Amino acid sequence: MLKAIHAMESMASSQEKAAQIVQRLRELKLPKAAKVLEQGIDESLSYHHYPLEHHRSLRTNNMLERIMREIRRRTRVVGAFPDGESALMLVSARLRHIESKSWSDSRVYLDMSKLRDADQEREVAKRGKIG
Repeated sequence: MLKAIHAMESMASSQEKAAQIVQRLRELKLPKAAKVLEQGIDESLSYHHYPLEHHRSLRTNNMLERIMREIRRRTRVVGAFPDGESALMLVSARLRHIESKSWSDSRVYLDMSKLRDADQEREVAKRGKIG
């Protein structure tokens, strides 16, 4: 049910779907789940305030999961670490490598120019309402 909320294209349609699901949860005699959804849905849908091109990257944690999988793979090779410091050194080295190679300037996760454009459009709209 929650996936259906986030699959919607706009904030209004997502909120409408959430209201339907809250009602459905109450019908299923799940008032605590309905309350949690009702109280947290606006925060969960905050990615709608950003440009459409950013939505997928903001609502998923695929990149973080990929990093964690890579760190897990590297630590399994070692097996048992002699102390916490050596584990921390391995993880830190891997994160430095990922940052320097995988996320270089040639590969952009979020295009911030779209965010700046949206901010400028909001400023123009504000000035239009004031003047």
